[in-house]
Amino acid sequence: MKSFTALQAKGKSAEDNIFAANALAVADAAKNGADVVTNGTIGAMMDDEGKLVALPTVLKVYRSLPEEEYVAYAPIAGLPGFLDKVQDACFGAVKPKGYRKAVATAGGTGGIHHAIWNYTEPGDKVLTADWFWGAYSVLCKDLGRSLVNYQMLTENETFNLPALEAKVRELLAVQSRVLVIINTPAHNPTGYGLSREDLDGVVRMLGQVTEETGKPAVLFLDVAYLDYGGDKDAVRRVFGALDNLPDKVLAIVQYSMSKGFTMYGQRVGAMICVANTPEAAQEFYDVNQYTSRATWSNINRPAMKTLELVYSDPDLLAAVEAEREYYYNMIKARADVFVREAKACGLPMIPYLAGFFLSVPCVKQQEICDKLHEDHIYLVPQAGGIRIALCSIPLSKIPGMAGKIKRAMDAVAG
Repeated sequence: MKSFTALQAKGKSAEDNIFAANALAVADAAKNGADVVTNGTIGAMMDDEGKLVALPTVLKVYRSLPEEEYVAYAPIAGLPGFLDKVQDACFGAVKPKGYRKAVATAGGTGGIHHAIWNYTEPGDKVLTADWFWGAYSVLCKDLGRSLVNYQMLTENETFNLPALEAKVRELLAVQSRVLVIINTPAHNPTGYGLSREDLDGVVRMLGQVTEETGKPAVLFLDVAYLDYGGDKDAVRRVFGALDNLPDKVLAIVQYSMSKGFTMYGQRVGAMICVANTPEAAQEFYDVNQYTSRATWSNINRPAMKTLELVYSDPDLLAAVEAEREYYYNMIKARADVFVREAKACGLPMIPYLAGFFLSVPCVKQQEICDKLHEDHIYLVPQAGGIRIALCSIPLSKIPGMAGKIKRAMDAVAG
C-alpha cells in the first residue's frame, strides 16, 4: 500500500487493551446477562447497581449556568477564576511555598502532553515507575520521546528511592535534563501512594543530583485520583514536600476534573507549577499557554466555571465533598473485601492504599485474563501483571473474585 504519512507518523495505530477488554465484557453481558459478568476494566466509578456515577451537586451547578457560559470561548490559559480556584481544589490548605502558576489543560492527559513536549527534547527518555498508566508511553512515542522505568517498590514493598536515583543519574549522564512522572496518591494502576517522607526524599535527591550535574529536573506529579486517595486533608500533606524547591528543580502538579468532579468527558484539568523563582513560573505559564494554542486552542468553559463556582461557595463545596466521601467509602468497601480474600487465598498484590485500581503482579497476564473469561470476569493485562478496576465492580461481585484469579493463575502456570 502506498503510504501518504510523514516519517514520524508511519506505523501508528491505537490498540488500547483497556477498551478491548471492555468490549469483550460488554459482548458477554449482551449474550449472557449483565448479572453474570464482572467488568473490572472501566476506569470510571460505577455504583453498586452498575450505573455510572455523577456527583449530584456538580451536575446541579453545571446545569444551572447561563446559556452564554456553554457557548462562549474561554481564554487559552483558562478562566482566571478557574486558575485561582483550581489551586484550592488541588492543594487545599497545603499550598506549596514558592511561585505558582496554573494553565488549563484538556484533561490530565493534556498536561502530560505539554510537560513531555516542553520539558524534554526530541529523542529524550522520560522516567516513570515500572507500574504505570499505558498512555504515558503512547504520549512519549507520539512526541518523539520514549518512556523508561525504575522499579517502584523494594523487596520490603516500600518506595524504591535508590532505584529512582540510579535512573535519574543514568539519564542525566546522557541528557540535558530529566522529566520524572510520579502518579500519586491512589496510583494508577496499583492503588499505592507516596508518603510525605517519600516525596521529601525524592525532592532532596533531585536537588542533590541536579546540583552535582548542573542539569535541571522537572518533577511531574499526576494527581488525577487525589480526591479518592483518602482523607481530603491528610492526603494533601504530601504537597508540603514541594516547599522551597532546590534551585534546579521545577515541580508540576497535574489536577484533573475527570474523577474528582465525575466529568470524564468534559476533558478539563490544570497543570500547576511550583517554582523557586518568578521567572521560572512565568516561563512555565508562557510556554504551556503557547502549546495549548498550538494544539487545542482553548478548553471547556462551562466545566471550568463549575469548579470555580463550587470552590467559591462553602455550602456547595461541603455538599460535593460529602458526595466524594460517600463514593470513596463505596470503593473502599470493595477493596477491603478483595484485599482480605486475596491474603486468605495467597493471591499476590501490590500494596493497596486507596483509589480506583489495584494490581496483581504475574507473568502470562493475557493468558490469565483469557482464562478468567470462563468465569465471565474481565480484567486488563498490562506490563508486570493485571489491573483490576475496583471503581467499576459492584460490591456484590467482589466476594470470591480473588480466589478465582488465583485459580486462573495456577491453571495457566500449569
